[in-house]
Amino acid sequence: MGIGARTARRSAGALGALAAASAAIAPAPAAADVAAGLGVRQLVGQRMIYSYAGTRPPAALRVRIARGEAAGVILFTWNIASRSALAATVRSLQSIPRPPGLRAPLLVMIDQEGGLVKRLSGAPQRSPALLGRMGNAALTRSEGRATALNLRAVGVNVDLAPVVDVGRPGSFQQRFLRSYSSNPVRVSAMGSAFVAGLRQGRAAATLKHFPGLGTVRRNEDEVAQRVTLPLRTLRSVDEAPFAAGIAAGAQLVMTSTAIYPALSSRPALLSASVTTGELRGRLGFRGVTVTDDLTTRGLGPFGPPQRLGLLAAQAGNDLLLYAGGYVTAGGAYESLVRDVQAGRLSLEATRASVRRVLALRASL
Repeated sequence: MGIGARTARRSAGALGALAAASAAIAPAPAAADVAAGLGVRQLVGQRMIYSYAGTRPPAALRVRIARGEAAGVILFTWNIASRSALAATVRSLQSIPRPPGLRAPLLVMIDQEGGLVKRLSGAPQRSPALLGRMGNAALTRSEGRATALNLRAVGVNVDLAPVVDVGRPGSFQQRFLRSYSSNPVRVSAMGSAFVAGLRQGRAAATLKHFPGLGTVRRNEDEVAQRVTLPLRTLRSVDEAPFAAGIAAGAQLVMTSTAIYPALSSRPALLSASVTTGELRGRLGFRGVTVTDDLTTRGLGPFGPPQRLGLLAAQAGNDLLLYAGGYVTAGGAYESLVRDVQAGRLSLEATRASVRRVLALRASL
């Protein structure tokens, strides 16, 4: 996810290791059985990540959670009055009685990259750029572990980090200190170390922004930019840190808002060629895919949030992230229910996504 709008609103061996790591987080049989028994409204709900304004979740969100119509929430600075208040809020959400099979922890997500993108006080203390310059994998792993402990102390169980974009000189990610390096080997090493640290601290890591935002000049929230790299470069340079991070145990990958003409004419998060073909087919990722914010201004030309949710789900994203408020997400949810009922969104594909989401939740 970007920093501008939301921050203002406050090789065979490698692929083999990657496949082994992905297998370790594949859906468990129990999750598959639960998904098979869910109705359409609950199936769609288990793909939704909601946001809300202020420090108190709306009553309607609590009702949706109680019905099993929510996978989780994303938190921003405006949701945090204090650390203790946030911890109490998260506890109250997690304690809401839910239907059988859906009582595993809700996904509670936050952007805690370090540097300019850090919603909560505390770790990490260093930006990705500084960690990359230092080049100390042990230190980066320690920062990841400290970050996980910091997040778990207030009930957050998913970090929307690390950024593993290979930040070329002059790019937005490089200028705003979000990239570890312009060297894919360094990005792979530091990103994987941060993932390992998060796992040690029992928080799920999210690699972003697939297949890489290392050349864009503007904030990805503001406009869907074109990454005109040849396919060979995308795969050998920009996707390499994702492969390394998956092998290190990252359980989620966030898909990008940018357009990659070598792969598709659509933004990555709306493209099956990217989300399903490259990430699942080529890299063998078996964990959970999550979109970047579907309410971001840069995606406006491609349709309203309801339409974007359908396209993103059709592309193969498991979780649909709506950071623009509860009302918008609620409307998108109802639209997606109709899409499944009308056959515009495959029921079996929805069940497959929910199996992966439930397996992730059970692991936390």
